Formats: sequence, structure tokens, C-alpha cells
Amino acid sequence: MKRIILILYVLIPAIINAQITTPTVKANFGVDADLRANYFNGAIQAGNDDWFNNGTGGTGAFMIDTTGAAVRVARYAIDAPYRLVPFSAGMKYPQFSVINNRLLYDAFFYRDYHGFDSTNYASGSSKNGMSPQNWSTSSVQNIVDKNDILDMMMHIRRTGPNTTDSLWMFGGLSIENTNGDRYFDFELYQTDFSYNRSTLTFSGYGPDAGHTTWKFDAAGNVTQIGDIIFTAEYGSSTLTAIEARIWTDKANLLITPVNFSWTGLFDGASAGAQYGYASIGPKNGGTFYTGTECANNTWAGSFSLIRENNSVVTNYTTSQFMEFSVNLTKIGLDPLMATLGGNICGLPFKKVFVKTRSSTSFTSELKDFVSPFYFFQAPKAKVQATVPKFCGSIGVTDIFVTNPISTSTYNWTTNGGNIVGSTSGTTITADTTGTYVVTQQLMAVCPAYAIDSVIVTVDPVCTTLPCDLLGFNASLQKGMVKLDWETLCRQPVNYFELQRSTDGINFNTINYIDAGDILNQKINYSDFDNLAGVNASAVYYRVKAVGNKAEGKYSQVVKISLGNMISTKIILIPNPVVSSMLVNIDATTAGTVELKFYSGEGKLMKVVSSAVQKGLNTLTVSGFQGWERGLYYVIISAGDKTYTEKIMVNK
Repeated sequence: MKRIILILYVLIPAIINAQITTPTVKANFGVDADLRANYFNGAIQAGNDDWFNNGTGGTGAFMIDTTGAAVRVARYAIDAPYRLVPFSAGMKYPQFSVINNRLLYDAFFYRDYHGFDSTNYASGSSKNGMSPQNWSTSSVQNIVDKNDILDMMMHIRRTGPNTTDSLWMFGGLSIENTNGDRYFDFELYQTDFSYNRSTLTFSGYGPDAGHTTWKFDAAGNVTQIGDIIFTAEYGSSTLTAIEARIWTDKANLLITPVNFSWTGLFDGASAGAQYGYASIGPKNGGTFYTGTECANNTWAGSFSLIRENNSVVTNYTTSQFMEFSVNLTKIGLDPLMATLGGNICGLPFKKVFVKTRSSTSFTSELKDFVSPFYFFQAPKAKVQATVPKFCGSIGVTDIFVTNPISTSTYNWTTNGGNIVGSTSGTTITADTTGTYVVTQQLMAVCPAYAIDSVIVTVDPVCTTLPCDLLGFNASLQKGMVKLDWETLCRQPVNYFELQRSTDGINFNTINYIDAGDILNQKINYSDFDNLAGVNASAVYYRVKAVGNKAEGKYSQVVKISLGNMISTKIILIPNPVVSSMLVNIDATTAGTVELKFYSGEGKLMKVVSSAVQKGLNTLTVSGFQGWERGLYYVIISAGDKTYTEKIMVNK
């Protein structure tokens, strides 16, 4: 049996009974501190959704993308340093998917540092009402067990398939120890709020004493949405209160808001602060807050759980996982998205920041935190043309969205061009020069979410080679592009220039190939292009033939689409290395990564191959003790991309 809870201390008697104090299902999502879909309150219920699924049959869906979970857990069993590395996972489905008749916005899972933590507040007086500019953080520090965040998760959905259905936010948090009182905050920022672990400072906070303020007109209508915080209080062993607060000017407490009510609490950086967090509640009664804690031996999810002592466990202890939900529509926040900017399809915040504090007081000392993360950031449409620049005369080219989302709609227009056939979908065909524009909507009923364009041009002086080009092909082979062409030359050609572009318009010469003096015979040519260090979604190639009079004539353009498996930022620590090192790779898809270590003279020293999953991956590489001191190169290949890093080895 789950623990019964009392939620939200408020000052308005009419809404005190508007809470769920037992495990419940809201918007078909189980709020019972059990992470399994098709389970509710410890028993099989074959229809409710949840965070994960451990194989039980039923129609309920799970929200977190668990790609690579089995590989990660298997590695936890044999690689203790790997357990120290945080990682994140997104939603299993594209944003705005309708699953089990509910409209899904986004979901996020994050595994925090634990024990000896590197994202935490330094001992002192950092508090919620202060500007993040004045917060004091620590690079490495032990965290009190009851404040040490292990895993965090968040999900937003509607009660039905439409944007007019009630909007619910779900949150979950696991901590190391359940002894004593525990308190945490889910803070939602309007700005691109960020934390720099190197300088131990925050940036991107709002303009009003470190936050973005809510603004009202004289009639109480909201004219600007600001930062929001949901704060939870767990007294001893049960959740005793959840409270919603918004950042505002203290003078606004004299105004009666249209969408919600003030409940009488206001806290800034000091007693006389102009700005601070004011508590709010709904205008009317009805359920808007739910929450509970887990029972003993509750399954900890597909990624297992790493405890403070770096042990791996599969179950939570009693009350170790806390779960809550908030009806954003009931509390008056959802309608504001439609009235301010007309975007009922969006969410009224940009970054989420989760933290713990030392006591029940909203102004108590802050302790541990999860670095700010983006939420509901659907990929914005980016477009490319197969042939953005034609040679000599215009032809026909496909123009396509490079990062389509199955739930989005795409509509095309043109300025000066011509679209052959349909003007909707992820790909169109163009047969005239001009500018081609795509407008992306997250759903057909949503306003424009993103716009991108591409220009198709023609080079009138670009002509065919002074040879018959019988074939020009490019193929991708483990980070190298193999270029092949065949010619039948009836005019002398001194040499060929191989040229590369990342936008299809601006080309640079990458190599010169001697053409020889053979005429009236078919000749085959080949060359390779190393893509190490190239950061692009596609590359384009063409051949320029230079004759006796140094005139230059070009071939048609060929395109190679590149995978986008790993980020260009590869972190090798420590560097210099003595005996072993960690290689951090941020992968956008699951796959295999190969690392080749070369000496400064080009001798292959070591090859390491490992499977990676989507998100942050850490590979442990050892065996450097016998190497000579000096500079070495690491060639990292993942999918169709290759990166080169340098390391120093110290004996």
C-alpha cells in the first residue's frame, strides 16, 4: 500500500479539499510512485501509462526512451568508474504524439552525480529568492544523504488528444536517504538558463533580480509569463505539501489576477526585496495536485539505480522515490499560453532546473541540483537541396527537410521558383531557380513553429568538362569519402581539382590530380577525402578540369549525407593520461564507436570498440603505462563521422 499524503498548504479554505491524497491515475498516467506501465499501486492494471516498462503485458505505454539500457546496466556490473557518469534520456515518442488517446509533449530522465557530487551548492546561504548570479556552488563536495539527488524525471501530457484538454505536469525524484525531512523544487525558466561547471557560475538568468517576472495589467490579466517554481515538502516519511509560486514584483500582490489567486506567501532575496516568488492557487476547487512516495522494493526502472556508495541496485527502499503531478490548466497556467502569443501548442518555459533544500522553509539553504536542461525543444526544420547550384543550365532538384518529425506538418512556398507537384510534406521537387521556404507546424492546429529556406541557383559560365564525364561518384567509407570518375578526353587537360562544400554553394579545393596526356581513351580516376573535423550534415563535391590555357570547367555536383551520431565535442579525461582515461561521447543515436590510438609517428598503438546508446556515454580506456611519454592521436569513428583528438601520455 502506498503512503497516503496531504498535498499543498494554502491559505484559501475553499480549495483545501481539492487534492488527491492517495495514489491515483491522471491523464492515464499512474501517480503512485511505481515506475511501471500497466501497474498501479503495486498491482497489475493493464492500461495505465508510466515512466518505464519491465515486460508486463498490457496497453499502457512507457514514456522514457530506454534504448541501450540493457547495455548500460550490463556495463555497470563490471565497470565501477562508469557508474559515476551522469546521463540523460528523452521521450520514447516524438513530441505531439497521441498515445492511448493522450497528447504527449515531452519527457526527460536524468541521472545525476551522486555521493562526491560536482553539481551542488557550496556550504553557505544560497536560497530560492536570490539571483542565480549570487548563488555559491561547489565543484566537488559530499552531499547530505537526504538532499543527494540520484535520478530525476519529468513528463507533460494532456488528458486527451487535443490542445484544449487539461494539461498535466508529472515529476519524479529519487534521493539517497529517506531519514529526516526532504524538500525539492522544480523551477521553470523563461530564459536559456545554464550552469558552467568549469567556472561554477550560472548564466542566462532573467533580467529582474535574476529571474523573469510575471506582469499584469490593472484588471489582473497576465501580460507577461515569468519563471515558475513547484516546491514539495516531505515531512519525515510522507509528502506533506506541494506549492506553486511565480516570480513577480511585490507590488503586484495588490492586483487580483484573473487566472489564479494569491495565497499570501512572498519570498525574495531579503525581507524588503522588490522581486520574489509569490505563492498561487486556483480560482476554483477541483483536483490539481497529486503525489506520493514509493513502497519498499519498488522497481527502480530500466537503468537500475546507482546509490551513493556506487553500488548498483534494482529496487528503491521505502519512500526513496517521490512522485507528484500538477494540473497546469486548473491552476491557471495553461490558458495563458493561448492568450499570450496565441500558442496553445507551446509550453510557457524554456529550461527546467531541479534542486533540493535543507528544510521546509522556502528560504532555507539550497543543497544539490541537476544542471538546467531543455524541455520540449522539438527539432526545428532545416532544409537542403540535392543540387543547390546547377552547372550551365537549370535542372530538376529535390529539396527536403533533413530532420523531419513524424508528428509535424511541413508546407512549402517559393519566391521566384516553381514547385512541381505537392507543396506539403518533407520533400518537394523544384525546376526553377529561386528561394524555397518550408514552414513547420508541430500539429496542423498549431501556429508556425519554425521556418527555414534554401536558394537554388545556376552558374551560367559553368560548362561540361573538356572531356566526356562518363561517371562521377562519391561513397562514404568509415569517415572517408571515396571519389571516382571516368573520362574520355578529346582535348588536353593538365589536371583535375577536387572541390568540397558543406553548403553546396561555396567550394574549396581539397586536392589536385594529374590528368596525364592520354586522349581519346577512357581513363578512371580515384581519390579519398578525410572528413575528420568536418562538422556538417552533408558535403558536396565537384571536379574542375583545367586545360592548357588554364581555363576551368566544372562537373555536376554530387552530395554525401553524413550521419549525426556523435557531437563534435569529445571529452578525454584526464589529459595528460598516465594509466587510464575516460572518453565522454554525446551520441544522438545508438550504435558502435571505434577508437584508434596512434603515436606521433603514425604507429597504431591500440584499438577500442564499444557499443553506445543515445545520450552521454563514457568509455574507460586503460593500458597506457608502457607507452613512451609524448603526443598521441585518437581517431574516433561513429557511424559515418570521424573525429580526431590529441592526448599526452605521461609516464
